[in-house]
Amino acid sequence: MYLTQPLHRALQQFPDRIATIHGDRARDFTTHVQRVARLAGGLRSLGVESGDRVAMYALNSDRYLEHLMAVPWADAVLAPVNTRWAEPEVVYGLNDCDARVLLVDDTFAPAVPALLAECPGVKHVVYAGEGPTPEGWVSYEDLVAACDPVPDARRGGDALAALFYTGGTTGAPKGVALSHAGMLTSALGCVATGFMTTPGGRFLHAAPMFHLGDLAHWVMQSLTGNTQVTIPAFDPAALLAALPEHGVTDLFLVPTMLRIVLDHPDFDPAAFAGLRRLVYAAAPMPAELLDRASELFPHVELVQAYGMTELSPAITLLGPSDHAGPHRYSAGRAAPHSEVRVVAPDGGEVPRGTVGEIVTRGGHLMLGYWGKPELTAEVVRDGWMHTGDAGYLDEAGYLYVVDRIKDMIITGGENVYSAEVENVLHEHPLVATCAVIGLPDDRYGERVHAVVVPAGDRHPDPAELDAHVRARLANYKVPRGYDFVDELPLSGAGKVLKHELRSRFRS
Repeated sequence: MYLTQPLHRALQQFPDRIATIHGDRARDFTTHVQRVARLAGGLRSLGVESGDRVAMYALNSDRYLEHLMAVPWADAVLAPVNTRWAEPEVVYGLNDCDARVLLVDDTFAPAVPALLAECPGVKHVVYAGEGPTPEGWVSYEDLVAACDPVPDARRGGDALAALFYTGGTTGAPKGVALSHAGMLTSALGCVATGFMTTPGGRFLHAAPMFHLGDLAHWVMQSLTGNTQVTIPAFDPAALLAALPEHGVTDLFLVPTMLRIVLDHPDFDPAAFAGLRRLVYAAAPMPAELLDRASELFPHVELVQAYGMTELSPAITLLGPSDHAGPHRYSAGRAAPHSEVRVVAPDGGEVPRGTVGEIVTRGGHLMLGYWGKPELTAEVVRDGWMHTGDAGYLDEAGYLYVVDRIKDMIITGGENVYSAEVENVLHEHPLVATCAVIGLPDDRYGERVHAVVVPAGDRHPDPAELDAHVRARLANYKVPRGYDFVDELPLSGAGKVLKHELRSRFRS
């Protein structure tokens, strides 16, 4: 199996179908494949050899989609750069993976001189923007126009396909090494369910493509030969405009992004009239937000995917029919390609309904952390990937994720799962969103603390929130303090950065 295989199928079966749309640019599969082969030839002309890493530091675009295929076509390895990183983190990532070529757009072009000064391994910069090419750089469009197409190397199987950098909360970011087989195993397992893609549909890339949460949909949509639409970055107004303009049928959003769209002053449910499927993942979905989306979009099939970058990325799925049943607030059941268990610290499987660590095995597991064999051995044991997530399986095999183990709060000897408290707070009408963290406490070890973004102009009274939570949860789960903020710190993938909150409010 190899990531470029879907291009050959698309060229054979529907060469005139639109492959990519970005703004007013639309290209069919015939043109798309030609440009991919020429860009691959251009990379080869720059000295890219088998297994070399090619980095992309850019917002979403049709050129991003082309490079995703051209790099493996040239027998090289993808190295997407997190666009939310600070300069030292970008320098670390480029040096850690030893990127030989850096593709960059207008947004990040100003950072290149400083990066080149710190990254001697980068030999060429390819300008993938819209303006004049800076002196000394290589024009993306000139590469495509001037270079002859090269045959597809068909890099695949267990060969390294991509390095996705994750973490960094407790040290340097980790390069997650994923193989072609692993990424395609996950994608094929998802597509096999029949509810992850719309055949002949149009998918909108609104989440950042450097993150596997969105990029996994590139793999799935490529497998089914669908049209892929891009907007540069998540922007609720741009998203609301793109949905009807381009006839989008399929959309992926992190729950935080969905809330921002629904709360936007220009939100109009009519923009979602043509949408067929909304996939959400990468962070917990508050029950009240799920209920709200279900009421607003009764015609849209809702799908949840749970997983992590190290798992290429999905391990469980919650399909549309499940959203209408008693398991609608679960993370679904094991996807066709994955085996899932919940285990105790000694590795033994715990009884159904008992909270433990979620582990998985199968062909979707990562090759390992790039250059970090000891760290890899810590999380992959006896063929099982230990996710670091706490959860439980019910008798029907539905998985319920209760917290990140490191985010679990132990107060007075009792375990408090932050997601449970957050779900209750989200039900309060004066809470737009929130995050629950544990802070040091001399008496109880840790105390439950809530960081709240108010809905509207009025801050809720902490006593009112206390009463709301106390009526629904045990006393030890009630926050002992509240802080009110304008926004929560988010990662590039839309996840709340709880380590930042703990650091900020520890005093």
